[in-house]
Amino acid sequence: MRVKVEYLGFIKNMLNKRLEEFELNDRATLQELLSRLSGLYGTPFKREVYEPCDKDVKSGFVVTVNGVLVGQLDGINTLLKNNDHIILMSLMSGG
Repeated sequence: MRVKVEYLGFIKNMLNKRLEEFELNDRATLQELLSRLSGLYGTPFKREVYEPCDKDVKSGFVVTVNGVLVGQLDGINTLLKNNDHIILMSLMSGG
């Protein structure tokens, strides 16, 4: 199956890219995708976004699948489907 991953905010600047597509095995989970991204982008990604042994993304980051927060789905265990659109973005705060 094929999924699109869009990067917004801090992660977009860190990776110097906005969008990419990945080919995944059928019934892949968000955790598998995040682990793959950790392998591709190494220490900066692991430090700021997701460490493969963790049970969630780092605080300060949000993940959506087709516009739904993964906290409203099955977290990083969310099953992905063909043509899903995943967004990784940093939370914003201000005053």
